[in-house]
Order: sequence, then C-alpha cells, then structure tokens
Amino acid sequence: MFAASFPPAKLVIATRQSVLALWQAEHVRDRLRALYPSCRVDFLGLTTQGDRTVDQPLADIGGKGLFIKELEQAMADDRADLAVHSLKDVPMGMPQGFVLAAIMVREDPRDAFVSNAHRALADLPSGSVVGTSSLRREAQLRERYPRLRVEPLRGNVNTRLHRLDHGNHAAIILAAAGLKRLGFADRIAALLDPEDSLPAIGQGALALECRADREDVIAALEPLADVDTTLATAAERAFGHKLAASCRTPLAAYATWRGRELWLRGFIASRDGQRVLRGERSTVVADVGGATALGDALGTELLARGAAAILAEAL
Repeated sequence: MFAASFPPAKLVIATRQSVLALWQAEHVRDRLRALYPSCRVDFLGLTTQGDRTVDQPLADIGGKGLFIKELEQAMADDRADLAVHSLKDVPMGMPQGFVLAAIMVREDPRDAFVSNAHRALADLPSGSVVGTSSLRREAQLRERYPRLRVEPLRGNVNTRLHRLDHGNHAAIILAAAGLKRLGFADRIAALLDPEDSLPAIGQGALALECRADREDVIAALEPLADVDTTLATAAERAFGHKLAASCRTPLAAYATWRGRELWLRGFIASRDGQRVLRGERSTVVADVGGATALGDALGTELLARGAAAILAEAL
C-alpha cells in the first residue's frame, strides 16, 4: 500500500525550542534514523503561545494545549510531517484532521521533589514555599500539606532549577521524566509515590502526532509505538475525556499493569484541595477499546459521586 512513498525520503519534525522539547525531538529523530537509514529527518523549530507567555499560570491563559497549536498549524500547512509532544500536554480531544500516530514507551511517570536543603516534603518547615506549574500538584499539596505555601512556577526545567538555586523556593515539584531525560536525575531529592501525588494523564510518555490523511507518516511511526504504554494512557485519557475537565480543574489519572489487568486510579479536586474525589478500577484489557471503556467507567463513577459539582466550581 505504501510502496511508492514508504519509507518517506524525508520527514520534518515540528518541535518547540525548549531544551526538553529538543531532547524529545532528537530522541525521535534518532529512532527514525535507525529504522530508516535512507530517510532524512529535519527539525522545524517553533515558539508557541505557551512558551511566549511565562508570567501567568497556564490555567489562566488557556491550558497546556497552547504548547501544540502552532505545531499543528505547521503540519496543516505542509511545513512539517509530524510533531513530538509530552503526552500530558495534549488535550483529551484531538482536533479534526489530526491523530496520535504513536505513543512511545513511558519514562518514569512520577512527580519529583527537588530541594537543596530538604529530603522530603514532610521535612519542610511550616510556611515553606513550594513551586509548581500544575494545578494537579497544587491541589494534592494543599490537601496533604496545608501548612506549606504553594506558588506558581513557570518556565523550562533549567529556569525552574535556577529559581530554586537562587532561593525563590524551598522546594519545587517537577516531572521526574523531564529531569531524567535532561541528565538532572541527581537533582531529585525524592520521587513522590502516586499515592501521594497521582501523576498527570499521560505523564512520562511521548506522543507523535501527524495529520490523519498522512498514511505514509502513520505507517513510518507505527514501529515506535509501545503497546503497554498506549493502552495505559488510552485509559487515562478516556477518564479525562469523560470528565471533560477544563484547564482550571485539578485532574489526574494513572494506569499500571497487574499481569493482564490494567489498574486505573483517578483523581479530581478543587484547587484549594478542600474537595477531593478519588477512585480506582481494574479489568483485563486487550485492546484500545477495552482501555477506553475502563477510563470511561471510572469517569462515570466519579461523576456520580460528585465530580460534576467540582467541575462546575471551576467554570
């Protein structure tokens, strides 16, 4: 079917220009070059609205989807063939004409506690300032450690570490995956157990997006997909889609394998951590349809238990 165009002679990856985004694009480029030695792989570096606006919380300016719109426009204009995203930054509903062609094997999905003076959140003195860019982390921090001050922290990984090192915060919370990918694993004072800080939907996984009509690109990216990660994150994303939460709603979901069973945990809360709902379900999952059904069922359960009221408060 793809004899005339497969593998493609050239692929252009649209990418943000942060250090982490470039690492991710380079990782995908290297994998593609190994698969298709005759294929030329280039980058199209772009600056997104999410990158340009760093003085306001993401929830106030439109959410994480602001990191991908310009990349999608480049694909729509035929300036790029695919884009590499952190899956946690991809909205639950894909825009018409685009598809997530592959979800790659997941890095560590946990949150990381980073501090120069303390080894754990429990060690922080009352009133200590903890920085994070995530409403999900903020709500869980406020619920479990109400004595701490949580302040917004935007910018790339290097910028956030710089602010910590200059005394702006007693500690910061970042995704472990980004720190490990950039060689900053030694900055992690502690990895937060999902019981204490349930990860973001898709955290730690890379998603490869392309136009839905690019069958040649979809076929070229297929070998990069990891089945276990694809099914786990499909359940997480179905949970998020069912709740239809806005960027102003603290929301989390994390699915892990127990043999053939997929165990999904979900969380939704008010920003102040005063109203929290958690739930979990597990079932044997063999395909994306089964994973999606699992996420949908857990989302339906939380809606029946009062999630709708929490969602309404965020509007």
